[in-house]
Amino acid sequence: MSEGIRIDKWLWAVRIFKTRNQAGEACKAGKIKINDVSVKPSREVKIDEKIIVNLKHITKTVKVIGLLKNRVAAKLVENYLEDLTPQEEYDKQKMMKDLNSEFRQRGIGRPTKKERRLIDRLKKSKF
Repeated sequence: MSEGIRIDKWLWAVRIFKTRNQAGEACKAGKIKINDVSVKPSREVKIDEKIIVNLKHITKTVKVIGLLKNRVAAKLVENYLEDLTPQEEYDKQKMMKDLNSEFRQRGIGRPTKKERRLIDRLKKSKF
């Protein structure tokens, strides 16, 4: 038997996806690549392989350091993967998060229809 584990199970175990089903769906949608080739959920991952994961607002690049079959605590994830994602990707993700949230003072209630339209228009505008 070859030394490896299914890619969907590994992505779930190292907490890149919340569920194994989400990891499998991402594989089927072509969002997971190994060596610039889209992979199926059943593809076995091996140590020292580089995996590219296209998430919602970020393209995450990781290198497999260790294999595991069960989900581990968040503190132990660093023992099984090396994050090769450039800092610019994390900066882009933070900017998108900041852009999509608005601040309202406590106690002034929900936005009116006019205010909601203005908020929506600002969110859709390109800077």
